[in-house]
Amino acid sequence: MNFLKQIDENGERWLLLFFYTTIVITIAMEVLRRFVFSYSSIWGEEVARYAFIYLAWVGASAAVKERAHIRIDVLLHYLPNRGKAAIYLLGDVATLVVALFALYWSIHPIEISMKFGSVTHGLGISQAWFLAAVPLGFSMMIFRLMQSMRRDIRSLTQNTPVFEGNKLFD
Repeated sequence: MNFLKQIDENGERWLLLFFYTTIVITIAMEVLRRFVFSYSSIWGEEVARYAFIYLAWVGASAAVKERAHIRIDVLLHYLPNRGKAAIYLLGDVATLVVALFALYWSIHPIEISMKFGSVTHGLGISQAWFLAAVPLGFSMMIFRLMQSMRRDIRSLTQNTPVFEGNKLFD
């Protein structure tokens, strides 16, 4: 399997694993430092917080990819394939509109942060790196929504079973 296909299939999962591991290691290290050595750092709390922010936005993209977002789908079970595909396509279009709007507005805080040179308190690095989690998450969601819409259009036109989602982790 080529590299791009691996990223398409597992990119979010790798990123989720990285950010979750970062959170766990950082918090465990800070607990050890605080209770064993009676010392804590200001950067540990920031690393965990910002890793959690990235974890949430990458997770949102993974949920769009796997159709794992919370939804009420009781009535969908009674619809034929084309009806399900049409409803899912309508939901994807609505989500795409919101994601495009949010992407547009999430770029402004990054521009302001870069203009004024704001930095984090503990790490002392540009706040823009952490504000970028929001547009990155929405960009990834838009990409996954486009894939989902393509799949739904194919199901709608060919009258094949619609993709109703996978479990994110087995």
